[in-house]
Amino acid sequence: MHLGDQISDAIRVIEANSAKIALVVDECNRLIGTITDGDIRRSILGNVKETEPLSVLLSSKTNPTYKTPIKAHSSISEPELIALMQKYKITSIPLIDDDARVIDIVGFQQLFSENQLPVRAVVMAGGFGTRLRPLTNSTPKPMLPVGEKPLLEQIITQLKTSNIYDVVITTHYLSNQITDHFGDGQNHGVNIQYVKEDQPLGTAGAVSLVPDRQSTLLIINGDILTNLDFSAFLQFHKEHNAKLSVAVRRYTIDIPYGVVKSKDSHITEIKEKPQISFFVNAGIYLAEPSAIELIPQNGDKFDMTQLIDLLLETGETVINFPIHEYWLDIGKHDDYLKAQQDIEQGIFAKKVEN
Repeated sequence: MHLGDQISDAIRVIEANSAKIALVVDECNRLIGTITDGDIRRSILGNVKETEPLSVLLSSKTNPTYKTPIKAHSSISEPELIALMQKYKITSIPLIDDDARVIDIVGFQQLFSENQLPVRAVVMAGGFGTRLRPLTNSTPKPMLPVGEKPLLEQIITQLKTSNIYDVVITTHYLSNQITDHFGDGQNHGVNIQYVKEDQPLGTAGAVSLVPDRQSTLLIINGDILTNLDFSAFLQFHKEHNAKLSVAVRRYTIDIPYGVVKSKDSHITEIKEKPQISFFVNAGIYLAEPSAIELIPQNGDKFDMTQLIDLLLETGETVINFPIHEYWLDIGKHDDYLKAQQDIEQGIFAKKVEN
């Protein structure tokens, strides 16, 4: 890639390669800079537009350690590569020849045969799905068909594709339909355990019932259709030493009127039909065991927003992680219809393949 290419081009390159990195080179193929998935996410949080050139993104990097791209000569040994990655906490390194031209990229996962992500997934599937009635009168929302299989199976498939094989499903409403379909998960290539809520415990309460919480938990609502890069999410979480990471999605509202600003009776500004843009909670989280310990086990309803407030009150690190991949919250009938259309038209599948 070159300095004049757009950030959106870098997103497509990163999504299409296992090393999850884009290289910016000059006309002689000499390395100018590297763009990682984390760089892209930080630029989104900084409101940098995807149509901006890569030169803007590279100039916005604030960490002096990475001002000059980390690279290695092609003759470097595997142990030296691993040591270099560990030193700089990176997962990919460009390899150059004697003339400093890029000839290859080595990713951390290429150096190891075991690629299972060190996380345990918790899928929250206990809700009533009241806004989707009558579809959910006799079927739990996560078991509604999306394409040729239930929504929850789409989620399980995405977890398996992302090398996450240890899954806990929290259930409540019509729970037997979920347990009967998935069993222990072996037929779906994962290991599944269940936590049944005797009564609704909110968006976080049931997580406190998950056994053996020694590892990082990936928590995802059972009505989310997404191909979010979970490995990139985990790396971002670890880079920031976060107790809790919240996946967020940009949401834009078109105001159909001229918006007037004033001081007393005097108009100071008027904007015709402006857009308001902000980040919203996408219903996907990464949480450390110490964060989960803050959830009370008294059987009362407890929401994820309450856990976030507790962590912030105690000075813990809570970060947000912007999603630029496909994401859809299937909460209403229009959302369910869109999910069916996206599956049928191949929109979701195409993005997974990338």
